[in-house]
Amino acid sequence: MDNRTMFAVLRTGGKQYRVAAGDKIAVEKLAGEAGDTIRLGEVLLAGDGGEIKDAAGVVVSAEIIAQAKSEKVIVFKKRRRHNYRRKNGHRQQLTLLRILSIGGEEKKAAKKEAAPKPETAEIEAAPAPAAKKAPAKKAAKPAAEAASE
Repeated sequence: MDNRTMFAVLRTGGKQYRVAAGDKIAVEKLAGEAGDTIRLGEVLLAGDGGEIKDAAGVVVSAEIIAQAKSEKVIVFKKRRRHNYRRKNGHRQQLTLLRILSIGGEEKKAAKKEAAPKPETAEIEAAPAPAAKKAPAKKAAKPAAEAASE
């Protein structure tokens, strides 16, 4: 394990990656064009050298290098003695990322969102008007009464 300054373990596409600033990784396809900057917010663990830090609020920013496809995977199905063979291929779509920075930018934004606005508090305190009930449906006459008329 090398002693880079700041690292993070993040989850994207159902997989976990250990990254540091300057790393290049291939992840499952993310929305965006080449050159766009994205923020990966699901950080599981963060650290500095050999020391583990609080991962809450840590944001990893990355630049999309390219949208690509992985190597072809051959899917071959066979049932012996039944003349059953199926051959398919699959190429998973990938996004190539360059990690730009790892920092704690999200903590400030979370604190601002947590404080309730005074206008919202007044609206919530006012009682809601009673909902109107739909008129009751008339019961259908029994079949015996309808036949006698």
